[in-house]
Amino acid sequence: MIDYFAANLWQLWVLVTVVCLILELTSGDLFILCFSIGALVTAVLSAFGLGFYGQLAVFVVASVLSLLFVRPSLVRRLHGRKKERLSNADALIGRIGRVSEAIEQGGYGRVAIDGDDWKAVSSDGTYVPMGQNVRVVGRESIIITVEKA
Repeated sequence: MIDYFAANLWQLWVLVTVVCLILELTSGDLFILCFSIGALVTAVLSAFGLGFYGQLAVFVVASVLSLLFVRPSLVRRLHGRKKERLSNADALIGRIGRVSEAIEQGGYGRVAIDGDDWKAVSSDGTYVPMGQNVRVVGRESIIITVEKA
């Protein structure tokens, strides 16, 4: 059994590649992707008969090189040159939405943005009728602050 695993270590590296890709889907930071690249390079070389310690060395070197060269390039391409990457509710600031439930004077209403419905308050406390287009100017917890667009 051990002889089979020793002769077919490339399968283990392919498994490591797939597991790292699945884990990358949960994080989205492109960090684990570098280890997946390292494992893929190691799987290819392992299939050509590279020894176990050589495989470990290739995995470490390929992963480090990916961290140094591939990840920064991908992050720059996906997120632009902005230092701060907005996500979730913070990405709503500046977006345009439509009032789905009238915002009462000094009270709350609802605003639909990209299929999501958010509890909203007017920035100046005025009444905003249903159907009015509004721009998100702030967020406090799960309540967005809007102004007429």
